[in-house]
Amino acid sequence: MDDLSNLAINTIRILSIDAVQKANAGHPGLPMGAAPMAYVLWQKHLSHNPHNPKWPDRDRFVLSAGHGSMLLYSLLHLTGYDLSLDEIKTFRQFGSRAAGHPESFLVPGIEATTGPLGQGASNAVGMAMAERFLAGRYNKPGHTIVDHFTYALVGDGDLMEGITHEAASLAGHLGLGKLVWLYDDNKISLDGPTSMAFTEDVGKRFEAYGWQVLRVEKGDTDIEAIDRALQAAKADTTRPSLVMVHTTIGYGSPNKAGSSEAHGSPLGAEEVKLTKKALGWDPEKQFDLPAQAVDHFRTAIARGAQAEAAWQKRFDAWAAANPDLAREWTMALRGELPAGWESGLPVFTPKDELATRQSGGKVLAAMAGKVPWLVGGDADLSCSTLTSLTGQGDFDAKTGLGRNIHFGVREHAMGAIANGFAYHGGARAFTATFFVFSDYERPAIRMAAISRLPVTFVFTHDSIGVGEDGPTHQPIEQLMSLRLIPNLWVLRPADANEVVESYKIAMKRNDGPVTVVLTRQKTPTFDRNKVAPAAGVQRGGYILSDAPGGAPQALIIATGSEVAIAVAAQEKLLAAGVRARVVSLPSWEIFAAQSPEYQEAVLPRAIKARVSIEAGATLGWQRWVGSEGVAIGIDRFGASGPGGTLMKHFGIHADAVVGAVTNLVKT
Repeated sequence: MDDLSNLAINTIRILSIDAVQKANAGHPGLPMGAAPMAYVLWQKHLSHNPHNPKWPDRDRFVLSAGHGSMLLYSLLHLTGYDLSLDEIKTFRQFGSRAAGHPESFLVPGIEATTGPLGQGASNAVGMAMAERFLAGRYNKPGHTIVDHFTYALVGDGDLMEGITHEAASLAGHLGLGKLVWLYDDNKISLDGPTSMAFTEDVGKRFEAYGWQVLRVEKGDTDIEAIDRALQAAKADTTRPSLVMVHTTIGYGSPNKAGSSEAHGSPLGAEEVKLTKKALGWDPEKQFDLPAQAVDHFRTAIARGAQAEAAWQKRFDAWAAANPDLAREWTMALRGELPAGWESGLPVFTPKDELATRQSGGKVLAAMAGKVPWLVGGDADLSCSTLTSLTGQGDFDAKTGLGRNIHFGVREHAMGAIANGFAYHGGARAFTATFFVFSDYERPAIRMAAISRLPVTFVFTHDSIGVGEDGPTHQPIEQLMSLRLIPNLWVLRPADANEVVESYKIAMKRNDGPVTVVLTRQKTPTFDRNKVAPAAGVQRGGYILSDAPGGAPQALIIATGSEVAIAVAAQEKLLAAGVRARVVSLPSWEIFAAQSPEYQEAVLPRAIKARVSIEAGATLGWQRWVGSEGVAIGIDRFGASGPGGTLMKHFGIHADAVVGAVTNLVKT
């Protein structure tokens, strides 16, 4: 290793341990051990522009082992991104952009929010798939404008998590040849040696997945071997590559290197001094960045500008030859939608008695015809979720063509891969599975909400209406559980036209994810000449059917398939002389964001007789029915049997609503 490279690598190490020590919190070991491979990647292979972090054809780098965030912050600062040394000195402090784990919306150059192990690695698979998808659509003979690699740095913890292997299996199956994972193979986890719980041959496992596996035995010092491995990884574009780099966690620390003591806690003031001395640094200086090293790292600015300029020249020639595609490209990257994209959406009539999954499939197909960058798939359930995009073909990673992704039975990875599409940009991704399996996707949904990603998560088979499959497949707590996630919009439409409005919301939202929750069983399509327009969904909740003959005496609030039950109950109550208003409340989050005046107009505080009906857990409904109201739902697991029988057995029917309203009005 030459002296300048050694100085640069040690600069990463020293900056990282100083920041962790000053914060008195963090993970110094990974940056110390992984510094050589990170240096080689960022200085010799990664195509990026620190002065334009959103350059579309840049390579992507994901630090999946997000606990080692100071490695990424060091690289960003040293190579010239918008992250100052003063900000690094506030590492892990309240309000600091140098957060404990990387957050994509805080600092330019952070490609993905990481921390929960395996999520970042799976995001990288999604990014690599997005690169192939965009290449398939936009590259033309003689014009290549999408051609970049996706790299991720993964640790032992990443490779223990099941989600990583779901994603790796799919990546191998697809042959994602522009995906490279650098494995920080240091044999240490937080509790001690990985041999306590993790002893399989990782290389053989990945070879079985169809990956190229490359090994670097002396990852602490042999940067030439790291360079050769990365060259070999990039040379084989027929399959993804795993570069196994054997490193020493906490390299340079005289007393803690190679042990779990360097993993999750600061080295300690004295050990920091000893480490600096061992690496040839002044032990009394903090945040000491040699000018020679900084200048060396900052050569990335000129390289990046040159690489982008060359791409821009290619892009301009392509745009001149393909003006319509160029306009589409700009819209897709900006998260915009084509003019008139809503014009082809179906309008349903009372003759259309459909399960909302059926109408949802028709809406998705119509949107796909208008929005060419809409892409998505399901967990081997398209025959049931009905979310396959008709006529759009199956995604082929070799050509990049096709818009239906066969994720296989891999919900954990499916959600994170869709997030990777969103992080990458240029494609609008959705996923679909049964609602009960939202629990498998939940970590990715939460990450999408944190990172403000415009991903649509479609769930069908939304209640005990599933029927004969029994309690293992009948969602109870899932709906309320998803409503707990901040920045997630949950939509449960009542009929086919509410489905249309729900998908409009999902497509227009650019600052967070949306879930669309749909039925297995058929629901009536309301006659919109007799009830309010479905456009009320845009406000989260609306008066579907007001009390006939005067001011309402009671409010019936419902979502999804139970809105039809509420309307049936309204008619029965009217016959008994009770005037009730039916409110469809498909999205609590959107309704709660409306003005107090609108909320009051829909749910007047003066009306205390309130009944909600939803085929799920009742916890939380008190927010809308109040302390004197009644929430009809299910607070136990379901049973096997026909859906209609179960609804009746568990009290999800009009007579139950009539009885509850009648009792409230009497009191």
